[in-house]
This record gives sequence, C-alpha cells and structure tokens, in this order.
Amino acid sequence: MNRFKNLTVYTIAIFLITLVSCNSNNNSMSSTTMDVIHQRTSIRKYQNRPVSKEQLEMLVKAGMAAPSAMNKQPWQFIIVEDKEILQALGKDIQTSKMVQQAPAAIIVCGDMQKAGEGWLQQYWIQDCSAASQNILLAITDMGLGGVWASIYPAPERMKIVGSILNLPEHIIPLNIIPVGYPDEPQSPKDKWDAKKVHWNKFGE
Repeated sequence: MNRFKNLTVYTIAIFLITLVSCNSNNNSMSSTTMDVIHQRTSIRKYQNRPVSKEQLEMLVKAGMAAPSAMNKQPWQFIIVEDKEILQALGKDIQTSKMVQQAPAAIIVCGDMQKAGEGWLQQYWIQDCSAASQNILLAITDMGLGGVWASIYPAPERMKIVGSILNLPEHIIPLNIIPVGYPDEPQSPKDKWDAKKVHWNKFGE
C-alpha cells in the first residue's frame, strides 16, 4: 500500500514538474518573440565581416514563411554578395548608399506571374512586405543588422535596380535589405503611442 502511495505521489510530482516546465517554455518562446520585435532597429553601418551563405539562406527562408494572399507567394529573392554589384546598387540610389558598405544584400521582388489577376495582383505589395519584415526580424534574432531601403514605387530606382540585376519585366523590386554585422550602437526607438489605438470604433 505504501509503495502504491509513494508511486502515486511520485507520478503526480512528475506531472506537475512537466506542466510547469511546459508553461515556462511557452512563456520563454513568447518573450523571445516579443523581444526580437521590439529590439529590431535600422542599421546602416556594418563591420568588415562576411555573412555566411547559410545565414543568408536562413534569412530568405524566414521571408518565405510569411503569409500571402491566396497563398500565391508572389515573391522572388535575390541574394547579392558580389562587391561590384553591391557598389552599383548603392551608387545611384540615395536611399541605398549603405549597401556599398554591407557584405551582402537581399533584394525582395514581386513576381507578377505568380500574383493574382486584376486588382488582386496588387496584393503582391503586402505579401512581399510581410516577407521583408520576416527577414528584418530574423536579422535581429541572428545578431545581424539590416535596414529596409525602399525601391518600389519610385520609377527611377526600379529602373536602376532592374538594369543592374537583369530583372525581367514581370519581376518588380520592392526593396533592398543590406545585411551585415552592426558597426554602430543603435537602440531601438520606443514607437508606442496610445493615442493611435482605438477600441471598437475610431476615436474611442
């Protein structure tokens, strides 16, 4: 009887320990995700230190994990490590000067052949933006730095990038994300503004 009682107490103890452990892990995962979101910041200066192909592929994989309208996944990603191409991308586009210093860059593009038809086609912008944010968060999580350098919808920027990367007409560059190890102290900005939060109806 005592052996059975001891076994029961032991079993309950193991169950409680496991339950606490699971809750702890769930809280930890949630906290880590929130930390990454709030730690993300724009980095424009990079160390003279290479980023591995494995890291770059992990970033693009994170981008492809983003949601997309009707699951069209209308994106293409161009990973650039070539120094001459990086120099060219940053030379004539004012918003992309930092690309010249970065060891690598990811160009997020919309693929019009994979997007929806008619007005649905415009969802590519949201889809590729979601993919871009995933990449930026993954960059932060990996201890790297990056920044969203906009290309679309500026016609001249799109033309320059298209020419440098030999993009066909159905591929539209949304942005350039330089990737590297941060070479500047940069604290994330606190962007919380309670005045921009409305409950149930606007203004309430």
